[in-house]
Amino acid sequence: MLSVPAPPTVQQIRPAPAPLVRRREPLVRRVPLTRLRLRRRRSLDPARLYYNRTWIAATSVGAAAGALGVRRLGWPLLAVAGLLGALTWVYAAFVEPRRARLEHVELRLPRLPRGLDGLRIGHLTDLHLGFRYTERNALWGVEQMRREAPDLIVITGDLVSFQHAIPDIAAALRGISAPLGVYAVPGNHDHWEGVDDVRAALAVCGVTMLINEHRRIRRGGADLWLLGVDDLWDGSASLSATLRGVPAGAFTLLLAHAPDFVTEAAARGVDVQLSGHTHGGHLRLPLLGPLGMPRFGRRYVMGRYQVGPTALYVSRGLGGPPLRLLCPPEATIITLRRG
Repeated sequence: MLSVPAPPTVQQIRPAPAPLVRRREPLVRRVPLTRLRLRRRRSLDPARLYYNRTWIAATSVGAAAGALGVRRLGWPLLAVAGLLGALTWVYAAFVEPRRARLEHVELRLPRLPRGLDGLRIGHLTDLHLGFRYTERNALWGVEQMRREAPDLIVITGDLVSFQHAIPDIAAALRGISAPLGVYAVPGNHDHWEGVDDVRAALAVCGVTMLINEHRRIRRGGADLWLLGVDDLWDGSASLSATLRGVPAGAFTLLLAHAPDFVTEAAARGVDVQLSGHTHGGHLRLPLLGPLGMPRFGRRYVMGRYQVGPTALYVSRGLGGPPLRLLCPPEATIITLRRG
């Protein structure tokens, strides 16, 4: 009897769903980038997102109160609660992520040289190109920079969320410029998707990426030493290397993607640090604060802080997953003042 060989085992490969990602043709087809290298993404497991215990406790109390209310008042209460929850989710997913705000912040700094008094800095961060609404928000942010005409523009990392969006950087930042230049530092997503290609795409737009480097910027007869460190999560951040060649006692402005880097910045006497990374926590409620904070973004989530001698400002950023509640996307104009 002839035996029929068993068919070879076939491993079924299921494509990963990407409901929040817009797969489409890039905005710019011809950009002189280096060869895109396929890299294994670092795991985004829940252990790297720290959840607010207050939210967890409040959710437990709310669930218990809801169960008691249903028993006493019946299912209409549950229906009303479900409707309010659905409306909140629709607002957080489809409305607030598109309502970016321009924030004006004034930093009063006792060591600020007179020639730098009134210096205006445009701050963009966390564009996260590739998610829904991110291109729209990035274009809006660049338009605000054009209208406000700051002296200097800085971008503090995470320009893309997906490798296929790297060519879109050139279109999103087209026309961005400032008298004292436009500078950027990488974020963890830029490293995951290919930091060399992100850097090349920025160069097409006239944006200089600083990785453990500094630049001396002259204004009004005074020096601003602009410092740019690599990402704290997946880069090789070295403030010592960045400060090499900077005169002792110089006025320094540090660009660092992760705000928790301010601990080292303060120890080294940095005057100002600008950061992003946290997106403000995405979902916030009064009294409860943000639902979750990322690694290296737990201590300083959004807004201004004073950490020793260092004034820290953390922007909510322009992009990220399209889910925001009481935490709208942000572009910022920061004015430096003596005092």
